[in-house]
Amino acid sequence: MSTIFTKIAKGEIPSYKVAENDDYYAFLDINPLAAGHTLVIPKHVEDDYIFNLDEEVYSGLCAFARKVAKAIGNAVPCKRVGVAVLGMEVPHTHIHLIPLNSESDMDFRKKKLEMSPEEFAGTASAIYNEYVKIN
Repeated sequence: MSTIFTKIAKGEIPSYKVAENDDYYAFLDINPLAAGHTLVIPKHVEDDYIFNLDEEVYSGLCAFARKVAKAIGNAVPCKRVGVAVLGMEVPHTHIHLIPLNSESDMDFRKKKLEMSPEEFAGTASAIYNEYVKIN
């Protein structure tokens, strides 16, 4: 059975894609802590715990996430891009990349940002364009 994230990566469920290659996919979180909050996943491995990934997938995921984080930092005004791996919500390894201006921006208990479809699309497009420049 495929996870919701596998279905998103396959295009079976719509998403705001910000980056993709043969093995990894990055898309905007639909319940973001900040504009540009992105999830990065391996496409072909559905394990729910990042440290269960084999070395090649783990290293590839981290390298891909690094490029996506640079693209976010170039596209979204922020001091840094924070990284979190919680893995409790969806049983599919995913890395949260969150634009930060203070440490409190990383508090997952706070109210989520509400964005219009146009704001999501514009943010995704800006990050995607920066990702293309990096590659």
